[in-house]
Amino acid sequence: MTQRLPDAVEDYLRKQLGARLSPDDSGLNRAELEAAMCNHDIILATITDRFDAELLAMAERTVKLIANFGTGVDHIDLAAAQALGIMVTNTPDALTEATAELALLLMLTAARRGGEGERELRSGQWAGWRPTHMMGMGLAGRTLGLVGFGRIAQCFGLKAQALGMNVRYYSRRPFVADNPGRLVAERVDTLAELAASSDVLSLHVPGGQATHHLIDANILSVMKPHSILVNTARGPVVDEAALAHALEEGVIGAAALDVYEREPTVNPRLLRSERSVFLPHMGSATIEARTAMGFQATRNIEAFLRGEAPPNRVA
Repeated sequence: MTQRLPDAVEDYLRKQLGARLSPDDSGLNRAELEAAMCNHDIILATITDRFDAELLAMAERTVKLIANFGTGVDHIDLAAAQALGIMVTNTPDALTEATAELALLLMLTAARRGGEGERELRSGQWAGWRPTHMMGMGLAGRTLGLVGFGRIAQCFGLKAQALGMNVRYYSRRPFVADNPGRLVAERVDTLAELAASSDVLSLHVPGGQATHHLIDANILSVMKPHSILVNTARGPVVDEAALAHALEEGVIGAAALDVYEREPTVNPRLLRSERSVFLPHMGSATIEARTAMGFQATRNIEAFLRGEAPPNRVA
């Protein structure tokens, strides 16, 4: 295990599978990952562990399974793993509700200027109630645009619909919602059309080369001046330099981000946007979600050890 996991997960893995636990949350550096690749059959990895083709192809490698703690696997060269016979699994279902909740938190906080208001109060700058102070944007009747329409997007869309928002989405293929009859969402043909028509644009696509800088200067330029960009997906989906410029020039109203292009480094120009909201990659950070993710990874490992197909195999 490359990092600490919830106590219940660690206790189970240690007692039932003899797992070697990580002593802290610092993760493994390159040399430590190389050593792990040559001394273990299975690595329970996280999204901060980078498995490139060179690492996977080490001559003395003993690893046969990388069980990823998380949905995204853009930190693992899946093609190289498959070519080398290394199985890869992920945890796609366990974090849906938690991440959708965080997207809702980001949207509400940016729309109602919650972060800005709290900073004013904590700093002692609040001068008292007045009619035009900290006026934000109401969400009822506004349009939420979902970029991607998987589990998390649908869950978030349902929550936004309960606030009275209209939901639209852009995806390469039309999807049937997991909750038919409850979530009503209109599909649009292009990302630019979705961006131009949305008051809140929320990203729910996987990372990787296909989505790198999907949100660039061109897409930002067609968004509304009051619109909010929400990202709980992957940092590199957004061109942060272009986003910083859009915020500085008032092209869009705010950004509400949980992920960043070069984590844990955050573009300092973004932080100058007072209206915007920035969180430290907390999308799945609930006791319930992180524990469920750990046990989902465990089920993949146990299936592998029994010689069965892991339920969440991606390579």
